[in-house]
Amino acid sequence: MSRIILFNKPWGVLSQFTDDGPPRPDRQPLAGFIDVPGVYPAGRLDRDSEGLLVLTDDGRLQARIADPRNKMAKTYWAQVEGVPSDDALAALRRGVTLKDGPTRPARVCRIDPPPGLWPRTPPVRFRKSVPDCWIELTISEGRNRQVRRMTAAVGHPTLRLIRYRVGEWTIDGLASGAWRAG
Repeated sequence: MSRIILFNKPWGVLSQFTDDGPPRPDRQPLAGFIDVPGVYPAGRLDRDSEGLLVLTDDGRLQARIADPRNKMAKTYWAQVEGVPSDDALAALRRGVTLKDGPTRPARVCRIDPPPGLWPRTPPVRFRKSVPDCWIELTISEGRNRQVRRMTAAVGHPTLRLIRYRVGEWTIDGLASGAWRAG
């Protein structure tokens, strides 16, 4: 039977168990949080992103989660600069063109700040003259820094990015830096 670990990755944690560089507080490997032999991340989550990282010992499951051809839905909460207009949200729903080609259409809506959200360390830098807004965005592909590039393409750079859901798994009830068996 497959072993599945759901990890709520904090900001600054790498999606790998080792780091060849010198130790740094803003760059910690998974080994400092998860001591379960034989599991590996199914996909990646950038160092400056937070939220759900699924780990497993099942190679086929890893491929099903990580390979964009499988179109597994991933939902993100993005705190963006400014308040996206209906036109900006419609552009994300149609798919936007990035340097590496057009994206698939996304499901997106404005949301209230997620309830029970943990503080980020370091905190997000805010500008007093520019409002911010939370959106929920669901994509079915996983290009490098895709959500950040999509929000920037419609004029709303991402300030904070949290992956909430991968397929059927969520971070509900999982504190930042904590993990549980899936």
